[in-house]
Amino acid sequence: MLQATELKVGRKVIFKGAPYEIVSYDQKVVGRGGSIVNVKMKNLLTGGTIPETFGDSDIFEEADIVTKTYDYLYNDGENYYFMDINNYEQVSLGLDIIGDSKYFLSDGDKVMLQEFNGKPININLEPSVVLEVMETPPGERGDTATGGKKPATLSTGLVIQVPLFVAIGDKLKVDTRTKIYLGRA
Repeated sequence: MLQATELKVGRKVIFKGAPYEIVSYDQKVVGRGGSIVNVKMKNLLTGGTIPETFGDSDIFEEADIVTKTYDYLYNDGENYYFMDINNYEQVSLGLDIIGDSKYFLSDGDKVMLQEFNGKPININLEPSVVLEVMETPPGERGDTATGGKKPATLSTGLVIQVPLFVAIGDKLKVDTRTKIYLGRA
């Protein structure tokens, strides 16, 4: 059990029956030795963020979030299938959990899934991935003087802005958090 004053950014707790991660934390001392704790908490099941205020005597249960390594196998349009690398069990996740991570998943990729009560609730990707350019307009001679950008469709369907010299078939490094071109792979 944790008191409100023991909360820290990144700590995971149970609040109203759901797992939350502390996103921001601010403690203020009030008269007669008490304190008030203001936090912003992210619901790990829904992704929503809420502000809350607690007294220093409020108590929380620490959330038991387990992170496991899985191999990405395939998707059927609605569900994405992963295999636990330790016991070879397969799990499927819907788009509600996968979200925009779908643009960075390629067959055989290793991903980290967070589980709460034995159920996957979140996916963690590497900070950057390598994807192949499937479609992009050709660069015109003399375009490089302006340092311009053009759209490129990658192997997973993601469309990003890339430098004009990038061609179809190039392998690019892409940031999974910002969806920005980082360079050639």
